[in-house]
Amino acid sequence: MGTREKESSMAQEPLATKGNFLHIYDFRVEAGREDEFVRLFEEFDYSDGNPMHKSWAQVKDGVLCRDTEDPQRFFLIAEWSDIVEHAKIRKVLAEELKPAFVGLIEGRKFVPKYVEVVSSTPDEILNAAAH
Repeated sequence: MGTREKESSMAQEPLATKGNFLHIYDFRVEAGREDEFVRLFEEFDYSDGNPMHKSWAQVKDGVLCRDTEDPQRFFLIAEWSDIVEHAKIRKVLAEELKPAFVGLIEGRKFVPKYVEVVSSTPDEILNAAAH
């Protein structure tokens, strides 16, 4: 597929599904410790000890994003079907597991904003765009 065709075609899958929820963590990491933070985050996130990945309510695994203009600012976004379940697991993380990466976050504040997905591209439109 040429560049022009890619530019005019629609993505084949929405980022999230209507009716689900996203958690969005917005935080800053201590200056000069950003690479260490990413390493520690990945060590915990991809380990067998991460209870988030064992939950029935996690729809899509999270992505860690870094601000292109502020290298200390990060976002963690994932899709869940049940934010009450996410909050229960988050409490276990904060009070019992205490992952090392949280110690590199300014103010040690690692609390999400929950948002509901109220619109996502319907399947019939995605299917029509695929043909």
